[in-house]
Amino acid sequence: MKAKLRYVTKNYPEKIVQYEEQEATLGDRNSYSKTDPDATFMRMKEDHMKNGQLRPGYNIQISTSNQYIVNYTIHSNPTDTRTLSGHLQQHEDSFGKTPGTLTADAGYGSEENYALLAAKNIESYVKYGMFDKGQKKSCGDKKPFSVDKLHYNPSQDCYICPMGQEMHCIGTFSQKTSAGFRQEIKKYQAKNCTNCPLNGACHKSQGNRIIGVNKQLEIYRNRAYELLNSDVGVAKRKQRCYDVEPVFANIKQNHGFRRFMLRGKEKVSIEWGLLAIAQNLRKKAA
Repeated sequence: MKAKLRYVTKNYPEKIVQYEEQEATLGDRNSYSKTDPDATFMRMKEDHMKNGQLRPGYNIQISTSNQYIVNYTIHSNPTDTRTLSGHLQQHEDSFGKTPGTLTADAGYGSEENYALLAAKNIESYVKYGMFDKGQKKSCGDKKPFSVDKLHYNPSQDCYICPMGQEMHCIGTFSQKTSAGFRQEIKKYQAKNCTNCPLNGACHKSQGNRIIGVNKQLEIYRNRAYELLNSDVGVAKRKQRCYDVEPVFANIKQNHGFRRFMLRGKEKVSIEWGLLAIAQNLRKKAA
């Protein structure tokens, strides 16, 4: 006991200080590199082992116009969902105004981003997670009893289950995303699921089926669906493929840039800025 007490007295104060410093460096991330504390371990699409290893890196966001880089930001967060706010703020700081329209893929289609774009009066052509699969005719074959397939009665505020029973609201619940954005979820519960012939196929829970619906997100997704399938939206979707993606392809594949030579977010931002200038000059010369 005395030996253990001496060990605790000698080592624990230093370790506690070390852990507090590491947590301060970590911030809201789940990892960081010891050689570059600003970098976060991300699953790379390409690596020498070809098996998707975790490696320290940065998430680069760019805005393009006719394959010219007009804005870029460097992020330590591996997901695109949480980068849009900072990227738009950088655009406003650089140009003094918000863009009139914005086109992005499904990685940005969250309720938080839709609310941000609506607040800034930006006409957004941003896909949501199931948009591409929803365009296929066979989309509903694998999950015929999913929430989006249930009929909703707005006058009584209830859903109709596959057997025709009403699912009434049992309450509204609030939850926070990892970014701190608060969502409101309404839950609806069915009745008499025990003796239902579809029990087991309709849902896997033991009792009556309960579904959660984010009404505000549904409104945003319906609006996005209308915009994306309009004539302008189809043209915007096609343009994104040959406007943004070739810029990364040209820098990485044609000019062999695969890794940053500098460390630290500030230096990496400068390095990418030089690459962006070189890309725009090459595009202008071509």
